[in-house]
Amino acid sequence: MKRLILLTAALCACTASLLAQEITPEVKARAAEIVSKMTLEEKIGYISGDEDGFSIKAVPGVGLPQLLMADGPQGVRNRTHSTLYPCGVAAAASWNRDAAHLMGQGIGRDARARGVAIMLGPGVNIYRSALNGRNFEYFGEDPYLASETALQYILGMQEQGVIATIKHFALNNSEFDRHGISSVADERTMNEIYFETFRKAVEKGKVGAIMTSYNMVNGQHAPENSWLIKENLREKWGFEGIVMSDWVSTYSTLGCFQGGLDLEMPRPLIYKEDILKNLLANGVISEAELDEKVQHIVQTLIAFGFLEKSVKDTSIPEDSEESRKACYDIAVEAPVLLKNEGALPLKGGKKNPVVVLGPMTDIMPCGGGSGEVHPIEGRSITIKDAVAKLDPKKFDVTCLEPSFGSYDLGAIRKASAVVVAVGYTKKTEGEGHDREFFLPDNQDALIEMALDNNKNVIVVVVSGGEVDMSKWQDRASAILMAWYDGQDLGTAVTEILTGKVVPSGKLPFTCWGTLENNPAFASYHPTMTAFKGKEGTRHARRFERYQYTEYSEGVFLGYRGAEHFGLKPLYPFGYGLSYTTFDYADLAVTPSGDGFDVSFTVRNTGKVDAKEVAEVYIAPVDSKILRPARELKEYQKVFIPKGGSASVKVHLDLRAFSFYDVDLHDWAFDSGKYRIEIGRSSEDIVLSQEVTL
Repeated sequence: MKRLILLTAALCACTASLLAQEITPEVKARAAEIVSKMTLEEKIGYISGDEDGFSIKAVPGVGLPQLLMADGPQGVRNRTHSTLYPCGVAAAASWNRDAAHLMGQGIGRDARARGVAIMLGPGVNIYRSALNGRNFEYFGEDPYLASETALQYILGMQEQGVIATIKHFALNNSEFDRHGISSVADERTMNEIYFETFRKAVEKGKVGAIMTSYNMVNGQHAPENSWLIKENLREKWGFEGIVMSDWVSTYSTLGCFQGGLDLEMPRPLIYKEDILKNLLANGVISEAELDEKVQHIVQTLIAFGFLEKSVKDTSIPEDSEESRKACYDIAVEAPVLLKNEGALPLKGGKKNPVVVLGPMTDIMPCGGGSGEVHPIEGRSITIKDAVAKLDPKKFDVTCLEPSFGSYDLGAIRKASAVVVAVGYTKKTEGEGHDREFFLPDNQDALIEMALDNNKNVIVVVVSGGEVDMSKWQDRASAILMAWYDGQDLGTAVTEILTGKVVPSGKLPFTCWGTLENNPAFASYHPTMTAFKGKEGTRHARRFERYQYTEYSEGVFLGYRGAEHFGLKPLYPFGYGLSYTTFDYADLAVTPSGDGFDVSFTVRNTGKVDAKEVAEVYIAPVDSKILRPARELKEYQKVFIPKGGSASVKVHLDLRAFSFYDVDLHDWAFDSGKYRIEIGRSSEDIVLSQEVTL
């Protein structure tokens, strides 16, 4: 009952917060009155960032304050040290809506403590290839999982009175030549795969701001693309908030002005006063169009109460206990156990010495660029730190340090298990460049050295996406994908290795095993077919003008493409091992309202308490159009004590069965037969029932 009351209170608070931030007719009227009192020069100045590059300008004469922004998909970044949360792909790997909500709340709380009004997150671009340097910021390959994770993140953040900025709209799915490349995709693909997270953020999350992307979309730069901004974002989805550019991503004054861009960041590079005045004087643009842009900004600030209250809340400590707890709660649920041949959890006692080595043991890794956060001093726990805190009476674990580049082979050979922690850092994975598929700095050789000297090797991978495991995947006894898991990375990894925490993360994307196996491989880069040199050599980088990447796989991205193209992944979407086992039974499907109610039972048949993610897919049986074999449409993460069971209940509305009809330019559904499938992953379907629409 207490849990129900707390949950109800939280939902009420969320609803009240959303209502308070709604752009009502009264809010619009007040904003229009303010805009009417601004001079032409003030209005022109207001649609670009202030001199510091991270704020909206103040206009004191009409009561508009300067408002600070900060980078922050995984924490408050600029001008401060802050809580370092797990990265976006880790949050998605937790498959836990509550955890994503707490993450949004935590970052929002940290922002208020520092006087930041607008957070530049979440990043939600879909995972198309392991090479994208910013995959770590995003929420994986599936639009339903990504949209649900983003929705909760946004709701949590905006409950704290901070504007969330969902980015990057749209099709910014690589960092390769991002200023010059054009993403070419058809209307159905864009709506079914790449727009859905943005749409849900607008319609259900009432997100306050949207940031456009660097790239072109079908030949036109995103901030100039009226089809994106006006036809879809404004008219179809009803967005009334702020459309801002990414930093230095504007290329044409008239293009951006007419395309629908409200706010140029970081400062006026193309929205210059003399240029805009000249366009106004010659009748190319109108003052009414300028007023509309200012109106969008002002009405959003009014809705969030920024004209009445101070953004900075001095009652919130910059190092918040609530934020630290939220950070830990996500961190322990995010890692995904990919392989385990009895190596985990580690055996305790002096008879089972364990050695830990590798470049990720004594650093706090984080992806680079605007997703990087500088953690508060003393709050980061590396793997080495966490190992040092283990009770020596229970576990005999030693971190090995290399001497002149070599490790103590005697200690490795004597160990009952060897943990090798490898991965990327902000230098090798981050914004502005795509990364390599293979592990950097010859780390494969380090793993192979451990395997050559010990038969029980556990590989811990710190990364924002899939890595090439071909040299050691078959020989490793266990593989744990640990992501950039925030300031509690070391704690989370150590608690999973020792069995204090049972792994419950699942893959938010497909691990294909090779780059070539991915359906998007051939058209991901304009140069993907131009590999040269020996094993995994850096892909050719040609910066020809007007090059493009064609989304030739269409809607068959990721797991959707496995059956369609006859491909077998190394590890499927939604996959993740546990230290226990689960059985599924008692599937019941009943018509209800605009769809179906689905219920089933999950039983924990193992020896430890654990959480399980139950995945619900829709599979067309006799579709009249070409569709994926199955698509994720619901999921629930449930805690089940050993020997216990949990009843899972979800509702599937008609939208869950729908596809995007390019003739209607809208969503539609086929009448006919469908299977409702319950799975442990996209390839491990354990229950199914046929229904007819």
